[in-house]
Amino acid sequence: MDVDIASVVLRALAFVAMWQAAGMAFFTAIFRRNLDSSLPVLRRVGVWSALAGLLLVVAHHGLEAARRSGDFSGLWDPELQRQVLYSSVGAANLIRLAALSLVAAGFIGATARRGNLSLVGALALPAAFLLTGHTSTHPLRWILAPLLGTHLIVVAFWFGALPPLFLASYRETPTAAAALTASFTTVATWLVPWIAVSGIAMASILLPNLNALRQPYGLLLLAKLCGFAALMALAVVNKQRLGPALATGGSPAVDAFRRSLAAEYVLIVGVLAITATLTALLSPES
Repeated sequence: MDVDIASVVLRALAFVAMWQAAGMAFFTAIFRRNLDSSLPVLRRVGVWSALAGLLLVVAHHGLEAARRSGDFSGLWDPELQRQVLYSSVGAANLIRLAALSLVAAGFIGATARRGNLSLVGALALPAAFLLTGHTSTHPLRWILAPLLGTHLIVVAFWFGALPPLFLASYRETPTAAAALTASFTTVATWLVPWIAVSGIAMASILLPNLNALRQPYGLLLLAKLCGFAALMALAVVNKQRLGPALATGGSPAVDAFRRSLAAEYVLIVGVLAITATLTALLSPES
């Protein structure tokens, strides 16, 4: 396998694990009172997501030296590894490791105070992404940094909500599951559109001109936008039909709700994979 391909795969998997862990921390902090029966399982999933994120970040960090050498021999080059460690990539990965450790520690504890550790870690995680990438070197970084940070927080909130909602459909009563879904939808209705607003704002700053949308970077951005549109369509169906139908407890309604959540999860994973490709291999000017 080519070292760049391996790097993109690890990066995408790390994105999935870390944003799921962070998003579940956000979800738990906001909706803890609505998670009577599913909270213990949710905590375990959160711990394992954070631990998976830790391992994947370490693996991806090690592979960065191989990318600099052009082949896998760089994995065993101490000088290249030292260079990566003391670079902005190394600093970003250290923040990721610290943030994910806090998320895991908070999920392990059963008290509200320990749970706050997860929230602190989840809020700290986006800071790592402000140290590297296209936004970190742009002259308008002072605009791009808050756009990116809030963009990532909302993405994490949406993505991390899907496993808890899925668990709630199994472990909570039909009335409780429907109430939880309605509460989440109320919050998401206000937050989720910011993903598109901030994403379009960042693209308008980073792309040199409209012709760039015909290049690989721009085409992948358009693919992300299409994925977001499909996600919004599913979210509307959940809000208007599938979520309220959970209260009936009927098997067809519950099954349809779970399939919709699974489709959302797969779509967001696809968008994260595109993001991993964009940030690892391409630039807005290419």
